[in-house]
Amino acid sequence: MYKQSILLNGQQLSIEDVHKVAVLKVNVEICPQALSKVKEARKVILEMLDSDIPIYGFNRGVGANKDREIEPTFYEEYNRNLILSHSAGVGPEASEAVVRATMLARLNTLLLGCTGIQPEIVMMYKEFLNKEIHPVVPERGSVGVGDITCLSHIGLAMIGEGEVHYKAEKKTAAEALKKARLQPIKLGPKDGLAIVSSNALAAGKGALVLKEVTDILEMAEIIYSLSLEGLNGNVSPLDKGAYKVRPFPGQEVSASNVRKYLQNSYLWQSNQTKALQDPLCFRDACQVHGTVRDSLEYVSNYMNLQLNSSDDNPCLLFEEKRIIACSNYEVLTWVLGFEMLGNALNHLAKIACYRTIKLSTPSFTGLPRFLSPSKETIAFGTIQKTFTSLANEIRHLSNPSSSDYFSLAEDIEDHASNSMHVVTKTATIIDNLYYILGIEAMHAAQAIDLRRENNLGVGTATAYTLFRSKVPFLDKDRNLSIDINEAYKLLKSGELLEKVKLATNKG
Repeated sequence: MYKQSILLNGQQLSIEDVHKVAVLKVNVEICPQALSKVKEARKVILEMLDSDIPIYGFNRGVGANKDREIEPTFYEEYNRNLILSHSAGVGPEASEAVVRATMLARLNTLLLGCTGIQPEIVMMYKEFLNKEIHPVVPERGSVGVGDITCLSHIGLAMIGEGEVHYKAEKKTAAEALKKARLQPIKLGPKDGLAIVSSNALAAGKGALVLKEVTDILEMAEIIYSLSLEGLNGNVSPLDKGAYKVRPFPGQEVSASNVRKYLQNSYLWQSNQTKALQDPLCFRDACQVHGTVRDSLEYVSNYMNLQLNSSDDNPCLLFEEKRIIACSNYEVLTWVLGFEMLGNALNHLAKIACYRTIKLSTPSFTGLPRFLSPSKETIAFGTIQKTFTSLANEIRHLSNPSSSDYFSLAEDIEDHASNSMHVVTKTATIIDNLYYILGIEAMHAAQAIDLRRENNLGVGTATAYTLFRSKVPFLDKDRNLSIDINEAYKLLKSGELLEKVKLATNKG
């Protein structure tokens, strides 16, 4: 049962919370003490209005225009122009969930009081989330030093410009604000920069991607367990003793999960005739999955820091009543983590493909070639082209791109990380993996049927039964694209994962 709302204070937002607000549309509330910080920070900014000290994005321009002085009488128009001029993103449009995650990520960091933004804008983020006003935000155009060209489109909506999705319809922002009984924001000093200059788009989407990695990793372990039963595989690599002498944390968790799914399986019976050693794609699965787990832990730790810390430049230290130029927008630490994670997922995809190929090979299974139910049936003779082509895409998506950047803004901005692109290609890797694992499940279930083995594990029996309710036994040749899509939808829905968890956690 989910909480009715999530209380934000700038310091305790979790990846799971992002999923709840973005996907499940849980409401948000703002901690009164955190809002007090925002108000105190705004007072400090207003006290600086008559200061002669040059301050980036406040009384001076941004980027290469940092030498341009902004007159106090020009604050509103300048900040409006900043929003308009930075609205330069290109499609595709971010999904509703990504937009919600983005607004949530930015709202939480605003509560630290490091921007000096007016409290009315902070409250507008909350209203947009709770009233489900979702600005149309293009996903591409950020180089990863603050997602300024994309986040500006949220600013557009707040001042009554641009478009939004409201009550499942695309409307002008002005129309949506009117229907929601909200007044467009009137921008003041530093407001424009506070809205556009953060990494909230990459961080918001990144948090959702990390939640998906967690789920698909457990799904991969369930499918691997099914494949072991389809192969009549050797379970000695799952022995607890091996992990005691080599206690790598991720692989211990993976092996524990597989043992749980295979509890009571026929594979544990000592009278089974098995190969002395199975191919590495079967033997090493927990080690490879464990590597993904270890990579995921690294990225998740830094993502939690990202979601609960200021990435503002300049950074307002309101308690000290000073504002400093800094590099808090630099996110290379967790961007490189995503690239490591993408590479680990590439290994997971590869061994899943090899397991699927092995399940179609009689010399490994003792079953008919391509798991054919009869001599007249071609069965899985061609499907290898499909999943290997998807794996090839993953291989190229796992290539690093954080080091590919240009020197911009008259050479003052000469470093970037391409954070949004890195996060997006990781999301594509995951989507391809759902297809690959779905096809592996098709082979595993077919092999189990041909083996006529009914004594499956507690978890695998649940997975097999649910899978067969969506994708029946291949008794004769049929359109396999339909089966592939059904398998993909089942895995992507999370239903199989949820039911296997329930089955294995009973008692």
